[in-house]
Formats: sequence, C-alpha cells, structure tokens
Amino acid sequence: MITSQPDCGRRPAGSAAARSVDRPVQRVVDCVAAHAVAHVAPRSIAGIAACVGLAALTACSSPSSRFYTLGSSDAPIAGHNAATPPLLIEVPPVDVPPQVARTAFVVQTGANQVDVLEQTRWASLPADEIRQALSLDLTQKLDAIDVFNTPHPEGALVYRVSVSVQRFESWPGSHALIDAVWSVRPLYSQTVLTCRSVVSETVASSYDALVAGHRLALAQVATKIAAGVEALNTSPDARTAPAPTTGATTARVRRPAIGVPCPAD
Repeated sequence: MITSQPDCGRRPAGSAAARSVDRPVQRVVDCVAAHAVAHVAPRSIAGIAACVGLAALTACSSPSSRFYTLGSSDAPIAGHNAATPPLLIEVPPVDVPPQVARTAFVVQTGANQVDVLEQTRWASLPADEIRQALSLDLTQKLDAIDVFNTPHPEGALVYRVSVSVQRFESWPGSHALIDAVWSVRPLYSQTVLTCRSVVSETVASSYDALVAGHRLALAQVATKIAAGVEALNTSPDARTAPAPTTGATTARVRRPAIGVPCPAD
C-alpha cells in the first residue's frame, strides 16, 4: 500500500511561518495526527472489518432454537354451570423416564439409539408439559377445578390423579407413543382406581407433527382418566369420607383399599 507522508519538517513562509512559531504545540499535534492517519488507520480499519465479518459469519452459522409446548389446546373453554358445585381434582407432578427428563428433544432413531436435539426443545421439562396438558384436558372434560397447591375446604371431595409415564417415545416420520400408569383416588377414601393406557399416534417427519401427535395421545389418556373419575364419582364408597372423632385431631382409620375396575375402552 502506498500512502502519502505528512511533511513535518517544512515550515511555511511569510505570515504562515509567523503563525506556526506562535503555535508550536498545535503543529506537533497536527503532525502526530497525520502520521496516525497515514500509518495506523488503514491497518486498524482492516482489523475492525475482519472482526465484524467474523462476528457476522458466526451469527449466521449458529442455528436458532425452536421451542414447543404440550400445554395448549384449541378447544374452547366451557363455562361452569353455577347451579352445581364444581368437581375438584388434584393433578400432582408427573413422573417421566429419566432419559427424556430434559428440555432438549430426545428422538428415537432405532430400537436402542436416540438423538438429543439441542436446538429443538420443550418450553419446560416434559413432566411439567405433560402435567399441564392433562390438567387442562381434565378440567375441560369434567367441568372441574384443579386444586393442586391451592387451598380448598377441609373434607371436600377431591379426586387425586397420579400419573407415571413409563414410555414417552418420539419417532419422527413414524409415531408418538405414550405409555402411562395412572390412578384416581378420593383424598378421604380408600377406594382407588389404577389403570394403564398405551396410546400411539401416527406422525409425519416434522417436529410440529411429532408434538401434535404427543398432544393427541395425551388427550386420549385424559379421556380415559376422566371416565375413571366419573366412575368413582358415582361410587358410594368413593364419596364417603371417614367420620371425624371427638377431640383436637381427626383419626384416619386404615382400611383395605377398594379396587375399582378400569373403564372399558
């Protein structure tokens, strides 16, 4: 590169020379600045341009993450009939296999092989996504209120829905599978309903289709759980709470659990 060199040795003639003598400091400053522009600026500009280009290249090469959720539904929310008290349910945290207990998608590529997709994620942990989806479906299907972590009248009839997911499999281009063991028990009763639901939904190769398949599978599981709650709600044993004894505390008498058959498919 050829650059012009500032001439710091020449002194202008006439009145210009007089002015330069009167301002020696300014002349030195101007000379140094000229040298900086001539020698340093081109290399600095080139370095800055290279850094900007590298940053832009890095930004373009980093794929953005996509987030999905199971806890939403397009179904309209039905209004509650004020003439009847709402049914109370409790949906505690759901258990899931440790292999899928992460926000990154875990997809099956073979019988004994999976891929972990760091750029394709659930909005929250799968256990939270499943619990929210089931709670939403059950409250809509049963016209109920989920009182988990919410105060409610003591002695009120509340149906606890416990869910343990045995398998949560994602096969892009094939199917979405949910294998869940679930139980329904009134809080103050020994009557219990324990069932297992295995649902598989055919899906396309996209991750949107995979999520939609899991959502449909969960909706079917919720339908079976809702049928179980309704069956218990019509059982006299399930609706009878143990009578409290006199005194400061209420005695809970341990009785053998009363099993109720699972609803027919």
